[in-house]
Amino acid sequence: MSDLAALLDVLMFVSVFAVLLTGVPVAFALAGTALLFAGLGWAFGVFNPNFIAFLPQRIFGTMTNEVLIAVPLFIVMGVTLERSKVAEDLLEALGALFGRLSGGLGLSVTVVGALLAASTGIVGATVVTMGLLSLPTMLRHGYDPKLACGAICAAGTLGQIIPPSIVLVLLGDVIGAAFQTAQMNQGIFTPDTVSVGDLFAGALIPGLCLVGLYLAYQIGVAVVAPGRSPPIAAARSAGQGGAGAALRIGRVVRALVSPLVLMVAVLGSILGGIATPTEAAGVGAIGALLLAGQRLAEGDGAVDGKGEGVRRAAWPVPAAGACIAGLLVLTAFVDMRVSREVIPAGDMAGIVVAVVLTLGAVAGIGLALWRVWRAGILAPVAETTARLTTMVFTIVIAAALFSLVFRGLGGDRTAHAWLTDLPGGVDGAMLTVMLAMFLMGFFLDFVEITLVVVPIVAPILLSMGVDPVWLGVMMAVNLQTSFLTPPFGFALFYLRGVAPRTIRTADIYRGAVPFVIIQLIGLAAVALFPGLATWLPSVLFG
Repeated sequence: MSDLAALLDVLMFVSVFAVLLTGVPVAFALAGTALLFAGLGWAFGVFNPNFIAFLPQRIFGTMTNEVLIAVPLFIVMGVTLERSKVAEDLLEALGALFGRLSGGLGLSVTVVGALLAASTGIVGATVVTMGLLSLPTMLRHGYDPKLACGAICAAGTLGQIIPPSIVLVLLGDVIGAAFQTAQMNQGIFTPDTVSVGDLFAGALIPGLCLVGLYLAYQIGVAVVAPGRSPPIAAARSAGQGGAGAALRIGRVVRALVSPLVLMVAVLGSILGGIATPTEAAGVGAIGALLLAGQRLAEGDGAVDGKGEGVRRAAWPVPAAGACIAGLLVLTAFVDMRVSREVIPAGDMAGIVVAVVLTLGAVAGIGLALWRVWRAGILAPVAETTARLTTMVFTIVIAAALFSLVFRGLGGDRTAHAWLTDLPGGVDGAMLTVMLAMFLMGFFLDFVEITLVVVPIVAPILLSMGVDPVWLGVMMAVNLQTSFLTPPFGFALFYLRGVAPRTIRTADIYRGAVPFVIIQLIGLAAVALFPGLATWLPSVLFG
């Protein structure tokens, strides 16, 4: 009967892929297939239905998992920045600065993609925004449509590997659980842990290396075939003097302030050990709302219909940010506990200052929320966050049911035997898993692969001695590639939805191919030099 259970496991995987290709929503495909094969296994006597009784505990564990709270908070941060047109400011400023160079627009798109990745982490919003803003400009100035589409799609996917990233949050949770499972199976009952912060640190250098590879490719195209990425014609003659250059640089600096402040606040607090990823995500969400309120006050005075009066009222929002920073500094040096019987005069003064700073921060955040709401941004942000969060967590629950049925049929033992029997040992198993994930990326989204495939293969690979941070980063880079691989790469679909009708779907697919190759080169570099992923976490967290 064990052979029958193994056959049902294989058929379950094949069936769920077939159902997904029909367009059935992912959560329903996973849960429906799992229930169908649970019934078949029970009918043939190879599945114990008590496995399904563990599902409520899995759901409760998901509800109480503090790490996953970071998902909706990062979505709030990304959607708020996208709606408040931070990306538009960056693209216009960098386009004016680099547009005079051959290939300058493509370089600007990549740099903006990297900055948005480090401050939003949402692929769809980045690709759509740059597709609407950059693609018409690039085509109007003679860019090769394939190169323009490939550059935009690739830059948009950087949000999957450069932290903060929803992929890394989900992977960190799954890899952490798998690492503890692997150690428990080896008889280690005081297991080490791997956190989302470890993966954030591990993915930073590989992500920046991918940015460098993208830039190097576009510079090479500009040198070898300058006709494919010409400079902006107007920029050749406009603003040649020192005053024009100073204006362009000043505009870039002003546009960079917002995302750089958010990057330092979010990534700096995580990598510095000041905050957990969930706490940093809260900082990012509040920071994005403050930056949006600030931008609406300074750049869009007409929104409130008060002209210069609105611009003069811009100071409360940055004052709120200063209050929050002051609170962080104050708590590092002053004991804020008010339940003590005796409070020294110095501590009491610090507590009073903290109360004042808290009131200032609350007032500034309230003002920012009011401006964002009045500008018509807050409602779409809430709606998008609710929709994306519901999608992710519904898939999490369905994937938990799929995993329970798979294990109930003995699939984990089958997968372990299959991977450990492969030629080449650990290297052969890693190569097989990476190849399988790459091929799945042609048809499946990163959420399905992360929540269905990774919990099955990760404990096996980790029990074979694979470093958990290196494994997580390898999987993250591989999953990023899935956004670019035809025919179902999501970045390609996002761009197709906003591209002009003159752009053929074939142009988008062909433009993505060189960047897929670059992705594979980056994946090979991390595989050959694991220190790219493991060095920074070891320095920061030991």
